[in-house]
Amino acid sequence: MGTDERSAAPGGSGDSGSGSAAGGPPGKGARAQGSEGEGPGSQGAAPSGPGTASAVPLGDILRSRGYLALLLLSAVLGAPIAFLAFLFVSLQHEIQRAVWTDLPKAVGYAEAPWWWPLPALLLAGLILAPVVTRLPGGGGHQPVKGLGGPPLGPSALPGVVIAALATLPLGVVLGPEAPLMALGSGLALLALGSVKRSAHPKAGLVLAMSGSTTAISTIFGGPLVAVVMIVEAAGLAGTQLFVLLLPCLLASGVGALVFTGFGRWTGFSTGALELPSVPPNTTPDAGDFLWGVPVAVLIAVIVFSAHRIGTVTARWTELRTAPRTVACAVAVGMLIAAYALITGRSPAEAALSGQTTLGALAADPGAWPVAALLVLVVCKGLAWGIALGGLRGGPIFPAVLLGAAMGVACSGLPGLGTTSGLALGMVTATAVVTRLPVTSAVLAALLLGPDASNQMPLIAVCAVVGFVTAHLLESAGRRREKREAAGAAAGSA
Repeated sequence: MGTDERSAAPGGSGDSGSGSAAGGPPGKGARAQGSEGEGPGSQGAAPSGPGTASAVPLGDILRSRGYLALLLLSAVLGAPIAFLAFLFVSLQHEIQRAVWTDLPKAVGYAEAPWWWPLPALLLAGLILAPVVTRLPGGGGHQPVKGLGGPPLGPSALPGVVIAALATLPLGVVLGPEAPLMALGSGLALLALGSVKRSAHPKAGLVLAMSGSTTAISTIFGGPLVAVVMIVEAAGLAGTQLFVLLLPCLLASGVGALVFTGFGRWTGFSTGALELPSVPPNTTPDAGDFLWGVPVAVLIAVIVFSAHRIGTVTARWTELRTAPRTVACAVAVGMLIAAYALITGRSPAEAALSGQTTLGALAADPGAWPVAALLVLVVCKGLAWGIALGGLRGGPIFPAVLLGAAMGVACSGLPGLGTTSGLALGMVTATAVVTRLPVTSAVLAALLLGPDASNQMPLIAVCAVVGFVTAHLLESAGRRREKREAAGAAAGSA
C-alpha cells in the first residue's frame, strides 16, 4: 500500500474514522488520525494550500476554484460509484439467495437443512484464506476494528470484492457495509489517480470519504445515516465540518438517486437494511423506561462481550493466519448448525448479516418463542464474535439483529412493549458497536419509520446508555490489563 493511499483515505473507512464510525471497540476516532497529521482532524479537507482548513474562512473555501472542482467531481463520481455499488450488492444478494434458497430446493429440501452451514462455511474459509494472506489489502480490514483500519487504496479492491462476493453469501455472520465503503473509497481514489493524490492529498482525502459515503448510503436507505455517521465520527468543527460534509452529502445524494432508479428499473433486490413492517405503534410509558434502561445495559454488556471475542480471535489469527481463518469459518458454521438443531428452525436465521431475519422478527415478533430468540442470541452472538476477528465483512448489521432479538425477548416483562423492546434493542446494540450514539438513534428511527416519533425518547435514552456502558466496560478492561501487565513486570523483576 503506497503512502499516497494512506494519506488520501477516508476517515469513514480508515481506522481513525471507522474505529469510531462503525467499529466501536477499540476504535480511536478521527482525532487519533488527526494527531498523526493524516486525517481530517488535523489536515482539514480543503484541496488547496497547506495548513488547516479551520484557518481559512468558509466563504473563501466555497468560492475557491479547487473546492468547486472538488464538489463537481464528487457529484460526477457519485453516479458511477452508486451504480457499481448497486451491481455489487445485487450480485451478492443473488448469490446468497442461490446458496440458501434455490440450491436446497434443487437437491430436494424445502429449506436449507441444519447441516447446510457446515460445508458452506468451510468453503468460505478455504476461499478467504488465500485472499487474506496473499492479495494486497488482505480482503479488507478485520471487522473487529470497525469499518476499516489503515486506509485501503485501489490495489486492495480485487481482494475486497472477492472476499465479499465469495464468502458473505455463504453465511459469514457479517454485513456488507465495510466492503462497500472500501469499494467506494477505492474507486474514488482510482478515478483521482495516484499522481493527483500525491499532489493534492487533502482533495484525495475528501474524495475518498465521499466515495465511501456514497457506497454505504446505498444500504442504509439513503444518504442521511451515512452523512450523520461521517459527521459524528470525524469529530470536526467549524469550517472543517462543512468542507468535508458538502462533498459527502452531494456525492451520496446523487448516488442514492441512481441506486434507487436502478433498483426499480431492473427489479433486483439488494437486501438493504430495512423493516418492511414493524409492530403496532405505541407510546412509551413509565414501564418502558423502568425496564428499558436496565435491559439496555444488559444488551450493551452482551454485545460488548461478543465483540471482545472478536478481539481475542483477531490476536489468535495473527499467527498461522491461513489455517486459523479456515478454523474460524468452520466454527461459525458449527454455531449456525447448532442453532438450527436446537430450535428446529432454518439455519439461515442465524447465518448471514441478519437483514432478512431482522425484517421477519419485526414483522411478526409473536412467531418467535423466547427460547428461540435466546438461542439465536447465543449462537449468532458467538459466531459474530468469531467472524469479527477471523473473517471479513462489516460489523453493524448482525449487531442490530442481536439487539433486536434481545429487546423482543425481554418485551414480555411487565410494562415493556414489543415495539419499545425492538427499538431499544436496535439502538443500544448499534451504539455499542459503532460508539456513535447520534448515528445509532438516526438509524433506529429510520428503521422504525412512522413509529419512530413516539419511540424517540426511549431511543435517545438507550443510545446514551449503550454508548456509556460500552465505554465504561472498555475502560475497566484497560485498567485490568494495565494491572496485569504491571504485576507481570514486577514478577519478572
